[in-house]
Amino acid sequence: MADPQDQPQDENQIIAERRAKLKTLRENGNPFPNDFQREHLAEVLHEQYEDLPKEELEAKNVAVVVAGRMMLKRLMGKASFATLQDMSGRLQIYITDDHTGAAAHEAFKHFDLGDIIGVRGTMFKTNKGELSVRATEIKLLTKALRPLPDKWHGLTDQEVKYRQRYVDLMMNEETRLTFVRRSKIMQAFRSFLMGENFLEVETPMMHPIPGGAAARPFETHHNALDMQLFLRIAPELYLKRLVVGGFEKVFEINRNFRNEGISPRHNPEFTMLEFYVAYRDYHYLMALTEQMFSYICQEVLGTTTISYQGRIIDFAKPFARMSMVQAVLHYHPEFTLAQVNDPKFLINYFEQHKFEYRKGDGIGGLQTTLFEETTEHLLFDPTFIVDYPAETSPLARRSDKHPEITERFELFIAGRELANGFSELNDAEDQAERFMQQVRQKEAGDKEAMHYDADYIRALEYGLPPTAGEGIGIDRFVMLLTDSANIRDVILFPHMRPES
Repeated sequence: MADPQDQPQDENQIIAERRAKLKTLRENGNPFPNDFQREHLAEVLHEQYEDLPKEELEAKNVAVVVAGRMMLKRLMGKASFATLQDMSGRLQIYITDDHTGAAAHEAFKHFDLGDIIGVRGTMFKTNKGELSVRATEIKLLTKALRPLPDKWHGLTDQEVKYRQRYVDLMMNEETRLTFVRRSKIMQAFRSFLMGENFLEVETPMMHPIPGGAAARPFETHHNALDMQLFLRIAPELYLKRLVVGGFEKVFEINRNFRNEGISPRHNPEFTMLEFYVAYRDYHYLMALTEQMFSYICQEVLGTTTISYQGRIIDFAKPFARMSMVQAVLHYHPEFTLAQVNDPKFLINYFEQHKFEYRKGDGIGGLQTTLFEETTEHLLFDPTFIVDYPAETSPLARRSDKHPEITERFELFIAGRELANGFSELNDAEDQAERFMQQVRQKEAGDKEAMHYDADYIRALEYGLPPTAGEGIGIDRFVMLLTDSANIRDVILFPHMRPES
């Protein structure tokens, strides 16, 4: 017998019919009961009984109590089948007049796809060998008023998937697996750092002064204190205050907020890991990062080699290291070293190619722009770009041998930045002057320049030990380990324009 739900219907008509069913259910009692306690998950039942022979399973008479969303339904006269989906997977349910009861079976025939139901019964295998539950009791727990997407085509509209993630998770196993993997990645980061004796901490999400990165902040207002606040763009300055206080190995995994554009690599709200360790430098951080990424891949995937967008990345191999100038010359042999060190040449090149750059930049800032515009996207294999110019690194320690550069790196994989780390600037007077340079840039129109943070300077005046610190973009790392091309695919509820 064909299921009438196979026939295409107008969605509004379906919702009206379901509301009518709900009205009848209300008239006959509570349509949303809360007295059913699930005891078994589909995945565990499959693991325990999938390989048992049919007769042996029958002899065991295994009683189970399952619950979940009904995803498929087949009516066959005195017997019916349904597929139940819970948090772990799917399981087939078998409903008959003889075992479930004629009245319960008749009520089941009026259940709809998407309804949440509870089932008691025993495990058995069908003649085709499919593990199933022979229902002795079936109960409607939640009436779904909206229909699931067409079962043959599923949920394919990408924008709807982002807006209605709850439906995406119901319909697409790949989406569910992505976010299960994301959770495991987060656990692995914590496990690695705690294994290295780092202390997990939480620092403020609302700052009186935005700092720790060059970005435009979101602004808000605290009514009781009548003060302007900013959603944090980075936790860096607070974490380094903790190192001053004596917490010498700290990390935080939490959200940052930056008032910037949306792209396949950017979401205004994103997850960062930042960690700081005293008496270490940026060389230590690079080695630790290699170990950490290899560990996480092995823990989550069981291998250190991944395939991303059709290309192989091996996290067990040492990561490449080069300066921005070396990277530009390596990937663009048409440039000469003299040209890359010539401000007039670079400015002329930017204007010819319509690249945006800050008019007051020195050679370090201009080289950074050249690298970002021409080379960054070409760095597919894990590559540390090292020794950033001091003028673009206001929080990093200067090199003792070359004061115009800093002990800083950024890690690039698959053409995008994954991490940023450096030996921390712990000279309070140097930091104060660099903050003033940022203030002058802000006064000149740079909306992403940092503010002057007097309390942070005061903390440094108490003495920050030699320290190394790093930030890692969790969302971009999850993209790699789930082979996702768009950051929205790894954020459960990405920001979207308002629905029309």
